[in-house]
Amino acid sequence: MPASVLRGNGVVPGIGVGPVVRPMPRPVVPADEPSIDPEDGARRFGDAANAVADRLAERAGRATGAAAEVLLATSALARDRGLAALVQKRLADGSGICASTAGAIEELNDLFSAAGGVMAERVTDLADIRDRVVAELTGQPEPGLPTPEVPSVLCADDLAPADTAGLDPVSIVAIATSLGGPTSHTTIIARQLGIPCVVGAEGLDDVAVGTSVLVDGLSGEVVIDPDADMARERTEAAAHAREAAASWRGPGATSDGHAVDILANVQDGVGARKAAETKVQGVGLFRTELCFLDRDVEPTVEEQAEIYREVFSAMGERKVVIRTLDAGSDKPLGFATIKDEPNPALGVRGMRLGLRDEGLMDRQLDAIALAAQDSAGPVWVMAPMVATEGEAEWFGARVRARGLVPGVMIEVPSAALLADRILRHVDFVSIGTNDLSQYAFAADRMAASLAHLTDPWQPALLALIQRVAQAGIDAGKPVGVCGEAAADPHLGCVLVGLGVSSLSAAASAAPLVGATLASQGLDACQAAASAALDAKDPATAREAAAAFLA
Repeated sequence: MPASVLRGNGVVPGIGVGPVVRPMPRPVVPADEPSIDPEDGARRFGDAANAVADRLAERAGRATGAAAEVLLATSALARDRGLAALVQKRLADGSGICASTAGAIEELNDLFSAAGGVMAERVTDLADIRDRVVAELTGQPEPGLPTPEVPSVLCADDLAPADTAGLDPVSIVAIATSLGGPTSHTTIIARQLGIPCVVGAEGLDDVAVGTSVLVDGLSGEVVIDPDADMARERTEAAAHAREAAASWRGPGATSDGHAVDILANVQDGVGARKAAETKVQGVGLFRTELCFLDRDVEPTVEEQAEIYREVFSAMGERKVVIRTLDAGSDKPLGFATIKDEPNPALGVRGMRLGLRDEGLMDRQLDAIALAAQDSAGPVWVMAPMVATEGEAEWFGARVRARGLVPGVMIEVPSAALLADRILRHVDFVSIGTNDLSQYAFAADRMAASLAHLTDPWQPALLALIQRVAQAGIDAGKPVGVCGEAAADPHLGCVLVGLGVSSLSAAASAAPLVGATLASQGLDACQAAASAALDAKDPATAREAAAAFLA
């Protein structure tokens, strides 16, 4: 192997080889900017921020899945009244309009960084909003990504969702960032697009534009000036994996016939129709945030039901697991979330909004039940951020009263520890590994220096998953994984070895997971799981599992 190899976290399997390209320079805040009449400045800022928000919302309308969600959330952030108020304060103090914008964003960045968790993810989004608003105010080119003439590798410190969502996999064959973690927005969107990706690669900032690099999204390596033979071997191996994924016909099972549902994560009707073109057995996570995030007022029951029908119709007779509103923290809603929480990541988010406002939950469940009347396939409903047995009982009763199948997300360590009790009240659980790892390790998933803690191969996280899976086996009830861990083919085999009964990932990742699982026997999966549990860290867990999955 060449000596010049950078290592990070491989988050989207595949190989990409090409010259390095980087995002275009960000707009410059003018020096010695004159002060401006505060009222005129506030109006100009509002116009610029609304123009930026409108463009982001328009791009969200052309996107699907997680890309649409984060674009809408960023659009809402650009219109945030708190941001406008901070800008107005600086304008009143005599600062110029661009300096006021940059200063307000910096203050919000400090607040979000201090909050940690998912709130810290928004720092990159805020920086992107700052640059776009400054560009709008000064007439500079809007920041964004280049359009390379040859297939290239995009390298950056981090990527804003607005940039990542618009990538063309034909021209950008791989992504590598020096920041970010396994559950960052860059990772999630890259996986949806099927672009090989490595995040948290130390030393990447020193690689010059035009340098030839190889990105291995499975091993996490970024090889500088790769040897032609090595590049060919890895590219051929990745091509074989793609062929296996393309030839997978389902249903999900190990080579010796142990059944495992292979499902897709979707956000809307467009994403569901795309997922339905694959051989997935249904939807394991239907995020319902999309019909709320771009709204100033709560959508009606009928409006919600129409959105849900699109997904149910697209999947035909296949199962759909729909998650109730997962808002709060980094996805604030003007009509529901609490303002100025001291730590939103640990605040009123997910099902806690329904506990606070039972009408909000009841109306969504009414809409799901209304839409389910026209569904040809089974509809299961689960709540996010459940922390106690009592919450599971409360939610399960409400869902059953509407003739639907109840379940909950296991994202909080307390829920994992008491999974056996929670399963007394619901018919299934689904593990959200993104939040479970973040809360279990008290580690901001956007902090590159802590990415090793939020790595889904962490043995402690696997131990929590094993505990939940065993509770499901004992109760005779399904236990799924719908976090980003389910998109890793080898980790998918380990999860099955731990006792997980379904894997739900981005539709683009699901076929490779299914094909990899079909090549392994249940005994091999269980041996790989045992070896990963006994490992001391994620790297040795990967190596130990791979020895049984060759």
